[in-house]
Amino acid sequence: MDLLSVLLIAVGLSMDAFAVSVCKGLAMRRIPLRSAAVVGAWFGAFQGLMPLTGYFLGIQFERYVNAIAPWVAFVLLAVIGANMLREAFSGEEEKETATLHPREMLMLAVATSIDALAVGISYAMVPVSVMASASQTANTVLACALTAATTCLISMAGVYIGAVFGARYKKRAEIAGGVILILIGAEIVLRHFGVL
Repeated sequence: MDLLSVLLIAVGLSMDAFAVSVCKGLAMRRIPLRSAAVVGAWFGAFQGLMPLTGYFLGIQFERYVNAIAPWVAFVLLAVIGANMLREAFSGEEEKETATLHPREMLMLAVATSIDALAVGISYAMVPVSVMASASQTANTVLACALTAATTCLISMAGVYIGAVFGARYKKRAEIAGGVILILIGAEIVLRHFGVL
């Protein structure tokens, strides 16, 4: 996976956190920069740590699944993307409160980053190449750091968007995230067969 794919995955993964951040913004009367930064830091940290954890789990099994690695990556990304689309079209509304209590933020951060664990496993199957001169592990760490930073910024923006525009963009963000992940999974398989 190249840098563009990693950045698109980072944006796709951040959409769940963005949707929850929009809800947080809806629940807040005033939004100081500190509150937006707290939301961004929680979501960003977990979106960076989960794929790294998945990567280290995935490399333990890499030699057993090398032949089917592109398919594993495709299935993981497609399932995550399809789940995001299902959530977007389900019509279920999530209730959010304005509280930023660590226990609540921890639960939300874990819930929105579970998908990233599976993406980390796919990084072990289909190597990441952000910097050509770096090792696979260094490239994966960099990809996870980019995901964390992207999610942090998008989540901070989500808090402000929720406060200003309401929930108008929440569904669209989840749809965009799901489509991006499915397309990247398809691209991995097509590259494997030399179509791209």
